[in-house]
Amino acid sequence: MKILAIIPARSGSQRVPGKNIKLLLGKPLIAYTIEAAKASRLIDKVFVSTDSQAVADTAIAFGAEAPFLRPAEISRSDSTEMQFLVHALAWLREHESYEPDLIVLLYPTSPLRKPESIDAAIRELIRHPEADSLRSVRHCSEHPYKMWIVENGYLQPFVKAGDSAVHTLSYQSLPTVYIQNASIYIIKTATIRLKKSTVGDIVVPFIMDEIESLDINNPLDFEFAEYYLGQHRPAESKRS
Repeated sequence: MKILAIIPARSGSQRVPGKNIKLLLGKPLIAYTIEAAKASRLIDKVFVSTDSQAVADTAIAFGAEAPFLRPAEISRSDSTEMQFLVHALAWLREHESYEPDLIVLLYPTSPLRKPESIDAAIRELIRHPEADSLRSVRHCSEHPYKMWIVENGYLQPFVKAGDSAVHTLSYQSLPTVYIQNASIYIIKTATIRLKKSTVGDIVVPFIMDEIESLDINNPLDFEFAEYYLGQHRPAESKRS
């Protein structure tokens, strides 16, 4: 089975400028994801899709492949997973005659995910031949039944319920809800080709803890990652 890791890393982050190559304890953020992918026992190719030459150069320096720059029209803030995945698959098929069975989508904003978790997620999807994809999730601490929208100046429940008392229940009394965490998404190439989707109809869950689920979206997330890694690096790394 051919298993391809794709790390999407477009430029243009507004909340954390230059986020993908911003130094996190002296190492570019994207390097943590590249190293985790390369440490996987199951991934055979690590590929970065980016519109930035600086990101491409950094990716190559840390052992990933980045042989092209992604076109600007599929590198906008509203560009979809489908667009850059189809583009990367087409390039690999044309230039390397390479067609993976599985695509492991690893966003560089999750620097705390472990290689062991990547392999466990791959094995979990392989155990489900009927499934189209796998999505990593974490327990959602903010329950949808506690969420509201404002309409005409008044609060309305985001999730409609037959009994309004449901919004007053304790969290322990509500259904367990999970939210995808942007850490490990795995898609069968056939799902993209045949269903024109990066999700499909049957999705396997892969539940992760809060630490591995960290998704860096703002400066505070970056500071937390820096603090956590600083506290949990191996002793030899701290001395160096």
